[in-house]
Amino acid sequence: MTKVNRKLHTIDATGKAPGRLASEVSRLLIGKHKATFLPNVDDGDAVEILNASKMVLSGKKMENRVYYKHTAHPGGLRATPLSAVWATDPGDVLRRAVSRMLPKNRHREERMKRLSIKN
Repeated sequence: MTKVNRKLHTIDATGKAPGRLASEVSRLLIGKHKATFLPNVDDGDAVEILNASKMVLSGKKMENRVYYKHTAHPGGLRATPLSAVWATDPGDVLRRAVSRMLPKNRHREERMKRLSIKN
């Protein structure tokens, strides 16, 4: 097994939109910015996000955006508005966006562990 060289990328989230920031972060976590990228090898870098509470949401996303999850029981659909998630932890909005932009495979959890978000 070869040694993976990981760098730490620090990104300031002040004034940036969560979706655009999440696409940039997911690209770094996957490792697509490296010349040695292979889709079956997890050699992405670590990412640290600063000032997540200073991200900017455009339009009426704060009122209209809703996150859904299902408990796998009948009638178990749960809806949480973006405003409630933002009030408890603004970094969680970015964490959810990054997680949903990563490929749904066995590397996903390890990649998410390399993401650090500071409010």
